[in-house]
Amino acid sequence: MKPVLIIRTGRAPDPIRARHGDFPHWFRLGAQLAPERVRVIDVAAGEALPAPGDVAGALITGSAAMVTERAAWSERTAGWIRDAMDAELPLFGVCYGHQLMAHALGGRVDYLPGGREIGTMLIQVAEQARHDPMAAALPVAFRAHTTHEQSVLELPKGATVLAGSARDPHHLLRYGKNAVSVQFHPEFNADVMRAYIHRKRADMHREGFDPHHTFRQVAPTPIARRLLRHFSRHHGMAAYR
Repeated sequence: MKPVLIIRTGRAPDPIRARHGDFPHWFRLGAQLAPERVRVIDVAAGEALPAPGDVAGALITGSAAMVTERAAWSERTAGWIRDAMDAELPLFGVCYGHQLMAHALGGRVDYLPGGREIGTMLIQVAEQARHDPMAAALPVAFRAHTTHEQSVLELPKGATVLAGSARDPHHLLRYGKNAVSVQFHPEFNADVMRAYIHRKRADMHREGFDPHHTFRQVAPTPIARRLLRHFSRHHGMAAYR
């Protein structure tokens, strides 16, 4: 059986990792992947990706890096994403992974106007999502955890917007029958979201945001958290269906 890749583009900050674990663990649990099905490739550390035909699908994590930095490892991963799209490999990108997919396929990524988006946000589902195999079951709106400074500002040709927030209209995108990405974090639970807000509180103060209010507004995000599982099940990756 072919493995499912978790393409690691970064690491959670040390204090968060020590208490809550790290990206690969959160993604594996969220997608309900058996440990023996998973292969983690740390592209930010220079590890090479296998050929798309040698894997069953890929989940692409977030990162503290910026897509606009055009780091060599990031651009190599963007090339791999293009090859994976040609092979119609199931792909699910999150945050940095979302932006990298859009960049790889011809979209434009840059800083979100108005500053960072952080905290539990309301995500509005677009009308065109009603016919999408993964998004059709979503309610009209749902909550999701967010923390990002950059975003997809211009879509790649052929991409479909499935959901967005008040400040970022491109939170959930589809690029083809097997490829989707999200700007929000379906792998986060409420404790992880609070930990990120606590860590970013000085930056938020400096930028005119109220971290205490944002912290108090953190809430469970059961709909968003189901998306990784839905994707995994839809493409036959999950440990059970």
